[in-house]
Amino acid sequence: MNESFRKFAHKTSELTGTPWAFIAAVSIIIGWAASGPIFGFSDSWQLYINTFTTLITFLMVFLIQNTQNRDATAIHLKLDELIRAVEKARNSLVDLEDLSDEELKQLQEQFKRIHERENHNSAHAIADTIENELQERGRS
Repeated sequence: MNESFRKFAHKTSELTGTPWAFIAAVSIIIGWAASGPIFGFSDSWQLYINTFTTLITFLMVFLIQNTQNRDATAIHLKLDELIRAVEKARNSLVDLEDLSDEELKQLQEQFKRIHERENHNSAHAIADTIENELQERGRS
């Protein structure tokens, strides 16, 4: 059952993400709007499109969620492999998705401080390089 649903969700997400699917959806709406005068813009006429779009939206939510869950899992696995492969990387970062919101916020702040420190060090290194270059030119 899971494999069948996975294949169905994957194929459906591929099909509904194409320009042809968009054109088909626009065509349905144009056809529905054009039929308004024929049906006198009745309540039933409006109910058809409302019911149709509600059902399609309801079903697509589950298909999209399935596809996004699979994509997120695949990305996490790829990133985990990269973290494990890089010698200086912290292996404790492998299962970040299991951390609480507070733990993620603390880690985000830690990375922000690391980034600021590296930018600060880079700025000093650039300034030193420029100063050394100017001194070398002054001696020549």
